[in-house]
Amino acid sequence: MAMAMAMRRAAALGARHILAASSTSSSGVLLRRHMSVDAGAAMEKVRAAGLLRTQGLIGGKWVDAYDGKTIEVQNPATGETLANVSCMGSKETSDAIASAHSTFYSWSKLTANERSKALRKWHDLIISHKEELALLMTLEQGKPMKEALGEVTYGASFIEYFAEEAKRIYGDIIPPTLSDRRLLVLKQPVGVVGAVTPWNFPLAMITRKVGPALACGCTVVVKPSEFTPLTALAAADLALQAGIPAGAINVVMGNAPEIGDALLQSTQVRKITFTGSTAVGKKLMAGSANTVKKVSLELGGNAPCIVFDDADIDVAIKGSLAAKFRNSGQTCVCANRILVQEGIYEKFASAFIKAVQSLKVGNGLEESTSQGPLINEAAVQKVEKFINDATSKGANIMLGGKRHSLGMSFYEPTVVGNVSNDMLLFREEVFGPVAPLVPFKTEEDAIRMANDTNAGLAAYIFTKSIPRSWHVSEALEYGLVGVNEGIISTEVAPFGGVKQSGLGREGSKYGMDEYLELKYICMGNLN
Repeated sequence: MAMAMAMRRAAALGARHILAASSTSSSGVLLRRHMSVDAGAAMEKVRAAGLLRTQGLIGGKWVDAYDGKTIEVQNPATGETLANVSCMGSKETSDAIASAHSTFYSWSKLTANERSKALRKWHDLIISHKEELALLMTLEQGKPMKEALGEVTYGASFIEYFAEEAKRIYGDIIPPTLSDRRLLVLKQPVGVVGAVTPWNFPLAMITRKVGPALACGCTVVVKPSEFTPLTALAAADLALQAGIPAGAINVVMGNAPEIGDALLQSTQVRKITFTGSTAVGKKLMAGSANTVKKVSLELGGNAPCIVFDDADIDVAIKGSLAAKFRNSGQTCVCANRILVQEGIYEKFASAFIKAVQSLKVGNGLEESTSQGPLINEAAVQKVEKFINDATSKGANIMLGGKRHSLGMSFYEPTVVGNVSNDMLLFREEVFGPVAPLVPFKTEEDAIRMANDTNAGLAAYIFTKSIPRSWHVSEALEYGLVGVNEGIISTEVAPFGGVKQSGLGREGSKYGMDEYLELKYICMGNLN
């Protein structure tokens, strides 16, 4: 929490500095005034739809923090405060766990068809409020409206998919070893789930976890990011409207260490699911050991995007651009290193730079915007640190490389050339709109360079060769591989990483298993 508060203070100081500077410029004042009007109208639309919630959700009731504390939710595009939400801690979390535990016994006893119908209604309500949810997401997270609308559809798809999968949780009958026995295997819900979700996809990362949990018969305590709680609260409100019972979904936000400790220490919480940084994931994994919880973790990435000399350049440019700059580079599956074969390096770099130049940076509420701000000042400072490290070691800025003239936490779409493996841009996840170009000679070099990391979430390759597609895909040490495609996530396929990018899978039929326990039943004396 201390770190989060420090990041907020830094962001606020940065905002005040930018505003002070822009006050001497009439164009700066007009820009800020234009943004403010748009944001105000957007908030009114959300409020009119009844989706602006600022309290936590415990046992079906909207409640303030017990000590009355609140935290500000800011618009990263303007620095303005959108709302003050309840800042909760261990006491509220304990009550949310108790509510989820009590509700588990009734929710899990419903038929799969009954749970499926409730989830389907939730899906339909999300879709019917698609625009309001997208507006809310853009306001608190910063992503362009068209991306936010896409996330609402994507997030809803998990609810729809798992509403269908709820009716397909099958067990087994095992041929017995003795004639008077019958051997059965049942799949049963694990119990109360603690779901900790990130700020970069404030709706989809919740539905991807809560959808299968509820479908299996589990109940959930959700802890959204303190940067983006409003979308989570709106989604939970729609779940209640859909008829999902009080206590099946609970939402607490605020003091992250206290909430996390309460989830980890509770013997009633039987599973932790987390999407976020590898460092925090390791702490949650260690903290779960004491009560031997089931754990699934989707952690950081360092995705290579390999462009071979036989690739279709236009396809490679389109795919690399989408993989790198979606959500301003703030996704775990972003192309973090673009490895380009020497024979086409110059040609690719020239075309790629031209494509990046066409990206329109601005407030996500503006229709023409294709890249919004970073989440806060700390995120910008991290990008600057990586850029300074790279240039000090011989990399060259081919495009961008500095804060955007819009101020706040906007950063120019950036291309960096001749990046080597001793630079932070190669070794770690930048989580910003920076595309490092790295030349390579042979296929073997590309595979070696791509695998030279502790991360193993997503990877991308571009080639016209079918044999190469198979060979390289199988050689890459990653949980997800895109071939001639930069956007690969879908609700029907398993999502997750290997090595230090996590444990378990989300989405698809495989994602159901993360919320189920196997029970073996041996029935004897049947002759």
